[in-house]
Amino acid sequence: MYFIALCDDDVRELDIIEDYLTIYQKSKEMDEYRIDRFQSAEELLWRITEKEYTPDLLFLDIFMSGKTGIEAAKELRRQECGTSIAFLTTSKEYALEAYGVDAVQYLVKPLTQEKFFHAMDIIVQHKKLELENQIVVKVAGGGIRQMKADDIIYCESQKNYQMLYLEAEECRVRMTTKELWETLERFAQFSKCGRSYILNLNHVVSVEKEEILMDNEGTVYIPRNVSAEFKKVYFSYYFNNEEKQ
Repeated sequence: MYFIALCDDDVRELDIIEDYLTIYQKSKEMDEYRIDRFQSAEELLWRITEKEYTPDLLFLDIFMSGKTGIEAAKELRRQECGTSIAFLTTSKEYALEAYGVDAVQYLVKPLTQEKFFHAMDIIVQHKKLELENQIVVKVAGGGIRQMKADDIIYCESQKNYQMLYLEAEECRVRMTTKELWETLERFAQFSKCGRSYILNLNHVVSVEKEEILMDNEGTVYIPRNVSAEFKKVYFSYYFNNEEKQ
């Protein structure tokens, strides 16, 4: 189920977007979705903040009575809400501010079906790429968690569990090292380091004789021979990326 939120203080505009979404879904065989309509930024923010509602996609008008769409989007980003935002407006003057909150689209009214479909094609492709960069793991103690692969700084084996070190937290998951590697090996930035570690090369700061420093200030201690082998892998990855830029 795909959750889409529409926020505009003009009911006619909400009707137009909902109609376009219905036509788009039928013509493109889009996944099943649910639409929630809001007529003010305040109503939208209350639902997201108080009811822990997180839409996959938000169509957000900029000019509304009360809080503007830009103000609402900034508030959502301060709350670390990762919803994809597509702005709707009658003016182009807020385009820079819109992309400052990572908007995926900036649509100028009046909308046409052609413009809307083009925007939806881009949004759907963006979401597809985003999902391809996600992994799903079984958390120790029960439950499932979805996360961006690159948010993982490094992983440490603890028998049949793995400790995932993220930027601001640690996550213990019920997987063997083999299972975790099978999940992460499709991402070029990950590399094994000895038997116990999987490191995200994008987060490596330095590789010394018997230790590797990560950018979360974590230190991985390893035998000298493992360090030498890993250093070759790291510098190969680093210079290959430099050449692509």
